[in-house]
Amino acid sequence: MSRTVVAGLDGSPESLVAADWAAREAGLRGVPLRLVHAWDWQPYSYAPLAGTEPQRHWAERVPREATQELRRRHPDLRIDAEQVKKQPVDALLAAAGEAELLVLGSRGLSGIGGFLVGSVALSVVAHATRPVVLVRAGEREEDEHLRDASGQPSTHSPYRDVLLGLDLARPSDTVIEFAFDAAQRRATGLRVIHGWSLPPYYGYGATIDPRLSAELAEQQTGALAEALLPWREKYPAVDVTAHAAVGPAANHLVDAAAEASLVVVGRRTRGVPVGARIGPVTHGVLHHAAAPVAVVPHD
Repeated sequence: MSRTVVAGLDGSPESLVAADWAAREAGLRGVPLRLVHAWDWQPYSYAPLAGTEPQRHWAERVPREATQELRRRHPDLRIDAEQVKKQPVDALLAAAGEAELLVLGSRGLSGIGGFLVGSVALSVVAHATRPVVLVRAGEREEDEHLRDASGQPSTHSPYRDVLLGLDLARPSDTVIEFAFDAAQRRATGLRVIHGWSLPPYYGYGATIDPRLSAELAEQQTGALAEALLPWREKYPAVDVTAHAAVGPAANHLVDAAAEASLVVVGRRTRGVPVGARIGPVTHGVLHHAAAPVAVVPHD
């Protein structure tokens, strides 16, 4: 694996926004940015009408102009661009396998702070062996930062917290470390959310015992603190806030994402009987979170 951040380009506004996010992430990591444009990325919704410019020339212009703009915005960052004669999923998976992470764009949903995740992005997320970050259209650098003292958007104020969705049934060191590392690079806090459910008999009309509910909540909180303890020791500079919340984890994560700079969730790569899946929590977060979402594959 080479130390690079890769961004997929298809000429759409959302892919250009994602490439700019990828450039900022590459700067945080101190690694080069690699832009990958697949020749066969179809349909070219943003290509010029037939007769005004050959589609092949337009496809060549996309990475060239994106590179020029990114170099203007990030003059100290090494940026390389590559055109690949492959289907987009194959090209992006190959590029992701050689990088620290892959960044893709996704259209925003009108009136909703979430994503419209296309088939290419979903397939890449479901099969990638490296982390994949989805960035929604309209994402701005200042959205990742707290407002300044006057209440105005700023790129110079501290970063918003990184948000981690943690499954205590199968906690993954890979996912946890990605989130802690992201928070440390941003010099910000890490907010951890674990969603848990009350016993099934509560759903059948049983009376809820407040003492039992409090005991169960205490157990979940204790287990969460225990899972995070070695990571707090490894990353002492990261201020951690952990919350074990009753109810679907995806709902809590989507709500909290509005105040986050990045959301980190996991995807299991083993134990899936047929094909590749991203899981219901990750699926829900991908489609509805307002912040960029990092999907980290793990065993």
